[in-house]
Amino acid sequence: MDAFPPVALRSIRRRLLNWYRTNKRDLPWRRTRDPYRIWISEIMLQQTRVAAVIPYFARFLDRFPDIQALASAGEHVLLAAWAGLGYYSRARNLQKAAKKVLELGRFPSDYSTIRTLPGIGDYTAAAIASIAFDLPHAVLDGNVIRVLSRLTGEDGNVDSSMVRSRLRAVADSLLDPRHPGEFNQGLMELGATICLPKQPQCLLCPLARVCRARQSGRQNELPLKSARPSPIDVEIHLLVIEKAGMILVWKRPAESRRLAGFWELPEPVQVPQARIGSRIAQFRHTIVNTNYSYNIFRASLVRVPAKFRWLSKDNLHEFPLSTAAKKALACLKKHVG
Repeated sequence: MDAFPPVALRSIRRRLLNWYRTNKRDLPWRRTRDPYRIWISEIMLQQTRVAAVIPYFARFLDRFPDIQALASAGEHVLLAAWAGLGYYSRARNLQKAAKKVLELGRFPSDYSTIRTLPGIGDYTAAAIASIAFDLPHAVLDGNVIRVLSRLTGEDGNVDSSMVRSRLRAVADSLLDPRHPGEFNQGLMELGATICLPKQPQCLLCPLARVCRARQSGRQNELPLKSARPSPIDVEIHLLVIEKAGMILVWKRPAESRRLAGFWELPEPVQVPQARIGSRIAQFRHTIVNTNYSYNIFRASLVRVPAKFRWLSKDNLHEFPLSTAAKKALACLKKHVG
């Protein structure tokens, strides 16, 4: 993979910045240089679509407007605010990092210290450092990897550490040191809106003239990746047990490997003495490589096991309910209606 000559580098930087300044989406986290808000947005955007993040971003900042508010929040309040975004270790790491920032006295303004905060890796540290503080650190996320692999004609597997290392070197060489934040966002925006995984919009791309994948007609083949594992199908039955305006739920323990601290509806195996009635709903929910099929049943129970709790329907919004529980209860409302 040959490096771009200086003339080509200058052209790439100029073309990308001009394109970004004209075509960038108006996203709320692009209207600020506040490292706190940029940090929150970057964590939310991990594994989550932009359209899904926008309303969460606004609500989260209304609830936790600064580091102090985030650091001092109760866990159930934090998880309730994050519920629906998934990957809940992100929220817990946000709070751990907020507490560390308070110890430091301010949000760190250098890459190395930002990188030490819990939940922040190379990409997030580079994004915050460049966007909030204009520091010359190149980002390398999924969108950027796709853009760079096509731009350079990289024919190695982008899941390999050797190829990632090569692409990181390319990102470092391309970065415009005068406008690092804008350049990084430009590359990410290009991957998100033009250099798409399937059917890239090459005719609209500002870098089409220098793109080696396009020159060789391989833009639909690159980047090369490892084959995805076959999906796993799992069927789950959940019970809706009501009493005087309350719903029976249970809380996942703090040591749970998944959704620790979240409230769930019971499954039949947890309450074998329950009398199961009619099925009121069925829905699917996918997490990474697992396709869950949920069947929701009404049920009744005379004696409630110790680990269960009745929650008022009117106060459910105050508790971190799992996405499955939320969907099931939404189905219940429709069924009643």
